[in-house]
Amino acid sequence: MILFIGGVMNTDSKRGSRRHRGGGGARRAERTKYTNEFSRFIERKIPNFEILNLEALEIIEYNADLILEEIGVKFVDNPVALKRWKDAGADISGETVKIPRGLARTLCSTAPERVIQYARNPERTVEIGGNSLVLAPVYGPPFVRDSKGGRRYATINDFEKFVKLGYMSKWLHHSGGTVCEPTDIAVNKRHLDMLYAHMSLSDKPFMGSVTEPSRAQDSVDMCKILFGETFVDENTVMTSLININSPLVFDSIMMGSLEIYAKNNQACIVSPFIVGGAMSPVTVAGTLTQVLAEALAGIAYSQLIRNGAPIIFGAFVSSIDMNSGAPTFGTPEASKIISGAGQLARRLGLPFRSGGALCGSKLPDAQSAYESMTTLQAALLGGVNFMLHSCGWLEGGLVSSFEKFVMDADQLGILHSMASGVDVSANGQALDAIREVGPGGHYLGCNHTQNNFKDAFWKSNLLDYKPFETWAEEGSNDTIALASKRVQFLLDNYQKPELDPAVNEALLNFIKIKKDSEPDKLF
Repeated sequence: MILFIGGVMNTDSKRGSRRHRGGGGARRAERTKYTNEFSRFIERKIPNFEILNLEALEIIEYNADLILEEIGVKFVDNPVALKRWKDAGADISGETVKIPRGLARTLCSTAPERVIQYARNPERTVEIGGNSLVLAPVYGPPFVRDSKGGRRYATINDFEKFVKLGYMSKWLHHSGGTVCEPTDIAVNKRHLDMLYAHMSLSDKPFMGSVTEPSRAQDSVDMCKILFGETFVDENTVMTSLININSPLVFDSIMMGSLEIYAKNNQACIVSPFIVGGAMSPVTVAGTLTQVLAEALAGIAYSQLIRNGAPIIFGAFVSSIDMNSGAPTFGTPEASKIISGAGQLARRLGLPFRSGGALCGSKLPDAQSAYESMTTLQAALLGGVNFMLHSCGWLEGGLVSSFEKFVMDADQLGILHSMASGVDVSANGQALDAIREVGPGGHYLGCNHTQNNFKDAFWKSNLLDYKPFETWAEEGSNDTIALASKRVQFLLDNYQKPELDPAVNEALLNFIKIKKDSEPDKLF
């Protein structure tokens, strides 16, 4: 009699069971041993999901220009920006800039369609735009959470652990920026330690500081030490996040950082930061109109600073719970906005940023999984080119979770597989296998299966597929427990990438001089 035991075919149950356990253990050891693998950024071979027809797109574009022309946007505490806009032909009234119809779109036309961000390891250089998708981790939370220490304020030690996890994660292409906010370092100096962690603990591309223009300049100066001054002058080595204070306000801190980066040919994500119902209309079309107007104004301003400055059209949108006032994530409205904003960005010929493993849950539980995967899939299908918050986000962005970081990072492999489309080559059609097996047979031992089984299916490095008895014997671990073990495994096996000692010393000297030049600030 033929028995199937734990997915392995055997003709003797007792001997088969022993063989299965031994073989399974060997396979698990093979899967979980450390290998320094990393994936190239995604190039989609699947079509984008487009939710808006041509008429809807044209209405939104017309109304966005109407907002800029009749209502205008505010550039707060920034007389230099007001002068730039006036010289470009805008109508200035106080701090309000009213942009004639078509002017912002014309200015945006000089921004490049694709941004190449160089990493210090050339093999990890990414391209942002076209059909590409670059995955970057969570950004900005002041708190962290793990299964042992619970929820607490983040420290630089936590920050460094996240950078290491990002470096060790196969499916992440980018080291990110403020993966958590290290509150044990003065607010005016922590950007130096964060940048140094990205530069020394990883060789993937990273983001610069935007919390004050001088910190953006520090980011540029540190990159010149890392990459060389001439290389930075001629190439993009940083991507940075510039949020708009929706609705329709551009503050001097964010715009000051944008000015530094654009002047130095470093890429910025110009991103309206919207909680629908509070910072934009409650409707999808109304929010998309406001998103487009804000993005047009911000991107156009970058081109006033430097014609051809690399830029990314951003859209970060959540909705609001009308009972509690809390932001909500993983909703159908947000997915519709991601898709629609992607269409608008592509019509402008610009790279697009949105999405991530966003959730409102307090724990890496079922709610977090449902909400996160909804947004991850929407971002993949909506044509996102740069996905911030792709792993680790918890509690509406207040918390960076170690367990969720590795849970999400594992799931990012699914996006790679989905984006690759369907193989219809001779091997993909598998007619030789169908001929070999014939009616009533099985495919387990045929040549085609033997030649393809290692790469035939996406494999999780985290999730549990063992038989119940094996799972119970090993401690009945839930996914959080497995993720905690995965975190420790990756940190235990972390291997620091090499960095030229002279460059490292120069970076440390720069940091010391900067820190010694001013007293600590608490805010």
